[in-house]
Amino acid sequence: MEKKAASGPLAGIKVLELGTLIAGPFCSRMLAEFGAEVIKIESPDGGDPIRQWRVLKDGTSLWWSVQARNKKSLTLNLKDARGQKIARQLALEADIIIENYRPGVLEKWSLGYEQLKAENPATIMVRLSGFGQTGPLKDQPGFGAIGESMGGLRYVSGFPDRPPLRVGISIGDSVAALHGVIGAMMALRHRDATGGRWNGKSGDASQAGQGQMIDVALYEAVFNMMESLVPEYDYAGVVRERTGGALPGIVPSNTYTTGDGENIVIAGNGDAIFKRLMLAMGRDDLANDAQLARNDGRVPRTAEIDAAIQQWCDTQTIASALEILQDADVPVGKIYSIRDMMSDPQFLARKMFEQHTFCRWHADQVAGHHTQAFGNAG
Repeated sequence: MEKKAASGPLAGIKVLELGTLIAGPFCSRMLAEFGAEVIKIESPDGGDPIRQWRVLKDGTSLWWSVQARNKKSLTLNLKDARGQKIARQLALEADIIIENYRPGVLEKWSLGYEQLKAENPATIMVRLSGFGQTGPLKDQPGFGAIGESMGGLRYVSGFPDRPPLRVGISIGDSVAALHGVIGAMMALRHRDATGGRWNGKSGDASQAGQGQMIDVALYEAVFNMMESLVPEYDYAGVVRERTGGALPGIVPSNTYTTGDGENIVIAGNGDAIFKRLMLAMGRDDLANDAQLARNDGRVPRTAEIDAAIQQWCDTQTIASALEILQDADVPVGKIYSIRDMMSDPQFLARKMFEQHTFCRWHADQVAGHHTQAFGNAG
């Protein structure tokens, strides 16, 4: 990709990525996007497998252009003593190490956290794995799909009369990666507050700050998103089931189909919003029904309310439904495909697409920064 000087809040931070596929590379990619220098280690037998996943262009995956952007790549055979020696030196000089091998693999290569910490006490290592570094399942392989299943997401995804569904992206890996980023930032703050970095080469390592190991299990990261599943089951014995496109226990919030065949999400689940929604639909009877004034009164009549909304949507195009409900200050949105996103004024106004020139390729668009920070220059 095009080279440009590192900028952003993480400029000057060095990251070593020892990982493949999604969780580890996603974690380091987030750091790279905000200025960190990321060196990615790849094996000599073809590199990261994601280079060949899904849609290819000139023999290389377009997904690779997302996961690898803003990184430097170095080929090392980590099963060889020479490769391990080079990787160890890079690790000792790094501010943050990110890895997603199965627990115990790095230790075999003398690259484990305790092994590095013995020489550089400021070492920060983010470890992403299916089940974490401890527990009876720690040695088992675990991709994001397994984490989504064990963490509870798959069980509540889909329709009640059908088997659980997969969310359309590798969300388990991505959520784990974000937990890793958060952990890395907290560890970096702690290290700097207790003495700062050590360069891995010279100076008194005993004066360096305190490093940390961040242990992220994919299933735990998914489980952390699962709202009130634990207290609902512990206190009331409720096992939340699949509810299709609806928000469980909150009415109305569901997916509907307009007369021209488009899918639309209408979230009229606030008490005042519900009344505005019904009035906008011309259903004054439901708007003024005292039993429906609160959510606890609407839940038992979910089917009736959803049927009324769908009946109204049948008479509308996507454009008219959006216009009417937006004018009524009701949260509403068309379900977007990527085609919709890339022409949408909101996406364009917030610069969610960037043009880059890739090696051997012409200029292509990739997703831009998804976090925007505003402030005064120093």
